[in-house]
Amino acid sequence: MSGPGSVTALKERYGEHYRWLLLLSVMVGTMASIMSSTIVNVAIPDMSHHFALGQERAQWVTSGFMVATTVAMLTTPWLLARYGYRATYVGAMVVLLLGGIAGGVADQFAWVLAARVAEGLAAGVVQPIPAVIILYAFQPHEQGRASGIFGMGVVLAPAIGPSIGGLLVDWFGWRSIFFMVVPLCIASLWLAYRYVPVTAPGGLAANRESDALDWRGLLIGAVGTLCLLNGLVTLHNGTALEAGGLLALSATSLVLFIAWQRRLLGSGRKPLMDLRLFSYRQFAMGSVVAFIYGTALFGSTYLLPVFMQLGLHFSASHVGTIMLPAGIVLAITIALVGRLADRQPTHLLVGTGLALLAVSFGLMMTIGIGSPLWALVGVAIIGRIGLGFILPSLNLGSMRPLEKNLIAQGSSAISFIRMLGGAAGVSLCGIVLEWRLAAHGAALAGGVDSAGRMQAFAETFLMLTLLCVLALIAAWQLKPAPAQSPQ
Repeated sequence: MSGPGSVTALKERYGEHYRWLLLLSVMVGTMASIMSSTIVNVAIPDMSHHFALGQERAQWVTSGFMVATTVAMLTTPWLLARYGYRATYVGAMVVLLLGGIAGGVADQFAWVLAARVAEGLAAGVVQPIPAVIILYAFQPHEQGRASGIFGMGVVLAPAIGPSIGGLLVDWFGWRSIFFMVVPLCIASLWLAYRYVPVTAPGGLAANRESDALDWRGLLIGAVGTLCLLNGLVTLHNGTALEAGGLLALSATSLVLFIAWQRRLLGSGRKPLMDLRLFSYRQFAMGSVVAFIYGTALFGSTYLLPVFMQLGLHFSASHVGTIMLPAGIVLAITIALVGRLADRQPTHLLVGTGLALLAVSFGLMMTIGIGSPLWALVGVAIIGRIGLGFILPSLNLGSMRPLEKNLIAQGSSAISFIRMLGGAAGVSLCGIVLEWRLAAHGAALAGGVDSAGRMQAFAETFLMLTLLCVLALIAAWQLKPAPAQSPQ
C-alpha cells in the first residue's frame, strides 16, 4: 500500500530516519501506559485511607489494571490487521487519556476502579505494538540498539514518575497522580497523526472486512484470568473449597482456550492466539521466563512502595526520591545492554539480569528501620541493573526465530503471558504479605518497632527471590540448540 499515511509515503516524506521518528511516537504512548500502571502505587496508602479500604480491596487498584491490560493484549494483532497502526494506537491513547481524567475526579472507589480498568485496556492494546515495529522496521543488526533506546526512554517515565508522583501526593493528594498521564497522552496523539502509519504490520492495507474478533476466545481468557486472581486472593481470605473451585475454573478455562484456538486454526480462521508460536523452542522457553519474570517484577513494583511507606515509615515523596537513582541507572543499563543484545546470546543476558534481580530481593530482606539510606538505594540499584539486562533481551531473543507473519501474534502472546504473571504477582505479594503478617500477629498499621511486620516483609521478599531463581533455570533453556553436523 502506498497511499497517504502509508509506511511508503511516510518514508518518502521523512527520509532515512523515519523509522526512528516512528519509534519515538509509540515510545511516548508506551511511557504513558507504563506510568499509569506503576505511578498509582505511591498513592495506595492515601487512597486506602480516603476510601477506608482494606489491603485486599486496595490492591485491586493495581490488580484491576493488570487484569484489563493482560486481556486487552490478546486483541492487538486483530486490531492492527483490521484498523492499522494509527487508528489502533490513537484509539487506545484516547481511552487512556479519558481514564486518567475520570480517575482524578472520581468520588467513589468503584469509579476509581472503573477508570483504572479503562486505563488498563488501553495500556494492553498499546504495549505489544513497539516490539512489532522494531522487528518490522529495523534491520536485525540494529534491532537490539532500537530496543535499548526505546527501553531507555520508556523506563525514564516510571523512574521519574514516582518521585514526581510522591511529591504530588504529599502536596495535592492522591487524585493528582491520575492527571500525570494527560500531557503524555496529548503529546502521543500529536505525534501519532504525524508519524504513525495507517497501514497494518508489513505495510499491508488495513482490512476492515477481515475475520471478526474471536470474542469467544477473549471471553474464555478473561474468565480464566479473573478466576486465577480471585482464586489466589480466596486462598487467604476465603474457604479452601471456594479457592479450589476458582482455581479449577481457571485451569478449565486454560484447557478450553487452548482447545478453541486449535479448532479455529485447524478450520482456517484467525485465532486470538496462534498456537504455532509455541512450536518455536526459544519462544516457548521465553514465554516461561516471561511469566515468572512478570510475577516477580510486578509483584515487587507493588510491594516496594508499600514496604518503604508502611514498613520503613517513609513519606510518598521520600519513596519516589529513593527510587529515582535506581530508575536512572536502569535507563542507562537498558541503552548499553540493547547494543549487546545484537551480539551476545539471549540466555546469557537474561540469566545475568535474573541473577542480579534475585540478589536484590535477597538483600532487601536485610533492610530494616535502622538501615542506612545508602544501603536501600544500593539494593534498589542492583535490582534495576538486573531489569536492564532482561528488558531489551527477552522479547528479541524469543521472537527473532518467528516467521514475519507471526511477529504481531508473538509480541501479543509474550506480552500477555508476562502480564498474566504480573497480575498474579501483584495478588500473590498481597496475599503472602497478609498471610505472614497474620502468622506473626502483626499488622501494616501500628508501632514503629513492629518486628513481626518487618519479618513478614522479609519473607515476602524471599518468595520473590525464589521466583527469580526458578526463572533463571528456565532462562538457560533460551540457549539455541547446537547446529547438527552433517552426517
